[in-house]
Amino acid sequence: MTKEKGNIFDLKLFSKLMAFVKPYKRTYYFVMFAAILLAGFSSFTPYLLKVVVDDFIRLKDYDGMVFIITLMLITLLAEVTFQFLFVFFANLLGQNVIKDLRKELFEKIVGFKMAYFDQSAVGRLVTRAVNDIETIASIFSQGLFMIIADLLKMTLVIIIMLAVDWQLSLIVFSILPLIIYATRLFQKSMKSAFEEVRLQVANLNSFIQERISGMQIVQIFHREKLEYNKFKKINEKHKKAWLKTVWYNSIFFPVAEISSSITLGLLVWHGGLNVALGGSISLGTIFLFIQMSQMLFRPLRQIADKFNTLQMGMVATDRIFRILATQSKIEDVGHWDPKDIDGKISIKNLSFSYIPDQEVIHGIDLEIKPGEKIAIVGATGAGKSTLINLLSRFYDFEKGSIHLDNHSIKEFTLKSLRKHVGIVLQDVFLFADTIYNNITLFNPDVKPETVYEAARQIGVHQFIESLPGGYDYNVKERGVMLSSGQRQLIAFLRVYISNPSVLILDEATSSIDSHSEELIKNATHKITANKTSILIAHRLSTIRNADRIIVMDAGKIVEMGSHKELISLEDGYYAQLYKIQFLEVAV
Repeated sequence: MTKEKGNIFDLKLFSKLMAFVKPYKRTYYFVMFAAILLAGFSSFTPYLLKVVVDDFIRLKDYDGMVFIITLMLITLLAEVTFQFLFVFFANLLGQNVIKDLRKELFEKIVGFKMAYFDQSAVGRLVTRAVNDIETIASIFSQGLFMIIADLLKMTLVIIIMLAVDWQLSLIVFSILPLIIYATRLFQKSMKSAFEEVRLQVANLNSFIQERISGMQIVQIFHREKLEYNKFKKINEKHKKAWLKTVWYNSIFFPVAEISSSITLGLLVWHGGLNVALGGSISLGTIFLFIQMSQMLFRPLRQIADKFNTLQMGMVATDRIFRILATQSKIEDVGHWDPKDIDGKISIKNLSFSYIPDQEVIHGIDLEIKPGEKIAIVGATGAGKSTLINLLSRFYDFEKGSIHLDNHSIKEFTLKSLRKHVGIVLQDVFLFADTIYNNITLFNPDVKPETVYEAARQIGVHQFIESLPGGYDYNVKERGVMLSSGQRQLIAFLRVYISNPSVLILDEATSSIDSHSEELIKNATHKITANKTSILIAHRLSTIRNADRIIVMDAGKIVEMGSHKELISLEDGYYAQLYKIQFLEVAV
């Protein structure tokens, strides 16, 4: 979506937002009805004051005065009641809208391709899903309906003024164009300023989120001072963005206040002179115009402030709808959902690039038999992890095909495909929750007995039980309360529970101690029985017993065979890798 920077209001964008109001039409209409009544009640009270002064106090009709004052109290009570209902239901509507919008946004985000997250800062996405969504709620609670209520009140005030005295009305209206012009300039300037504010807030959130997540690296390399200086610059930009809005406010509101004071002075001067000379203007009319001029100017000043809120909400809305309009989803159009699969994998002429025209996988052909255990080795950047990402459809390939049991992986539903293909990654991610929930991922179909038995089979039950609380032990954010080896074991148990037909271990034993590695080997032996298994590893000592070893280099398969066959190739790529690692171990 592109629109000129500085546009006061985007009706097309607003109509998209209003689509989320449709499920709550009754609340919406009630709020509008309350706004109309509030305009009527607030305008009726000053008129009653005019009547009291002119028709009862001046004539000393105290009985009539009591009646009008009672009517004023009733009107005030009604105004207060509807003001409460108006504010409550306007806020309720806003919270319902952002609840639905946040749900749709989160659903959109979790469906994005991995490529989207490769190019998007986490801090920015957090800002969109939290800060910007909350800002949108203010459109309904403090912006839109408040502006409508004020506009209705101002319209009714103008009508009453003209009906009572056109001369005093002209005095008020003569100052009105100045305030309207100042308000328009103010709104236009604030729109641009708030766009800059939201940008700097996103930059600040992104920077802080990354530095806190990578605090260990910051401290290891003594970058505290450097990162602090970077933060100061970003923080300064954030401050300047907000000061621009303060500057505009500092100019506008004094101008509006001076205009209002000038109007009051002219009303008192003209009206008082007319009364003193025995003219047609009554004392009650002067009181009426003094009150109503304030009722006209005050909402106008407040509208500018509320329009700021509305504009901030619209800027946030624009950012949210940009994400919702993003087309970065793995198309889940497959219908194949088999209960079980054999695990045959067929890859033909497969090519892939993260960046257009820069292939990282070049025409790979590979056949894996059901139940076969293969290993894929190669230097960093050879394409090993990319290959399994394509097999799991975290990315979609441009050329070639991948078949699972003679069905293209695109024929499978994503849920079915990822149910049958289990992956244990090198970088294990654990949620800030219990060990049990990190194993089951809140799957209600997994019973505690199943988890305990699986843990016993792979030898980690005792380790988990030794922790405070056992399976209820909270591992905190990203599993920081566990060692890397322990986290790896939890991830392995998580996949073991899911019982996939194809098992992929991506560097699954690269960061664990020898004891944990023995546990992994034991678990691997159990889980890979009669299953297709793919082991990706740098440590060649872990893959000697694989049925076949696939050697990759620069996105191509350069060698293939058993460990014995490949090691016998003196000038072979695998043999050279093995010799280098053997020498490193010996040293």
